[in-house]
Amino acid sequence: MGGFLKTTLIAVAACAASMVGAPWAAAQDAPAPDPETLGVVDQPCPPPLQEPPELQQILRAPNRPPMTGPPPPAIARFLQAQQERARADWAGLCRYRADDAALAAANAPPPKAVFLGDSITEGWARTDGDFYAANRFVGRGISGQVTGQALLRFEQDVVALRPRVVHIMIGTNDVAGNAGPTTYRNIQDNITAMVALARANHIAVVLATIPPSSDFPWRPGMHPAQKIIQMNDWIRAYAKREHLVVADYHRALRDPAGGFRADWTVDGVHPNAAGFKVMEPIADAAVKAALADR
Repeated sequence: MGGFLKTTLIAVAACAASMVGAPWAAAQDAPAPDPETLGVVDQPCPPPLQEPPELQQILRAPNRPPMTGPPPPAIARFLQAQQERARADWAGLCRYRADDAALAAANAPPPKAVFLGDSITEGWARTDGDFYAANRFVGRGISGQVTGQALLRFEQDVVALRPRVVHIMIGTNDVAGNAGPTTYRNIQDNITAMVALARANHIAVVLATIPPSSDFPWRPGMHPAQKIIQMNDWIRAYAKREHLVVADYHRALRDPAGGFRADWTVDGVHPNAAGFKVMEPIADAAVKAALADR
């Protein structure tokens, strides 16, 4: 589920995944890069890609059913360009680099909370930006990311913004194997490292449980429900041991079988607008509790 995908782009995600395995001949035929643009440079990030109108239309309809069939050519080209950039920026540091700089230059009060995560967080900020704005929350989610990628951009996208709280919700794509095989210990180590960075910088922590899922549309047949439950058991135990606040979205959103309640999700993984409305009072209460514990 790579690239700038949202809650309704399951077919698009499959297309993006297929592009990763494209023949190397195309890359070999490409012109050699300018040596001045390689290595340590002042401006490592190219200009942002412009979303095609076809993609913007889909993203403005958060409750639209998942697409079936291949994406339109303009979206496919956009995804291919994102895949090419991702190979040079695995952590996604360029995604919010300009936004982070603009916040720092604004001389405004720092955000109350930064929400760090994957496509669920990214989609939440887009779907209900009013909730974020009203509470002085800042969204820093990137579709498809695993915990190791979030850890690498923690300094830039969280610490440098000087929030009072960081809300960490990530792990779905680790379970899905988006970055290759992993272990529970690897995921846990990445989360504990982010908590240590937050504490070293006097930022209160909200740990979110991983939202439920019984199947990943971009990687069907993995039966992830019990793996997610096992990770969430660890998150709750670790948070209790470390006196951290938990935002328990899994318990609020799950169905009796451990999957996502059908009326609150687009595709069994990502919340729809109604699902985000269920999550918002949980998030609000968790941030307030974390602030009270400072």
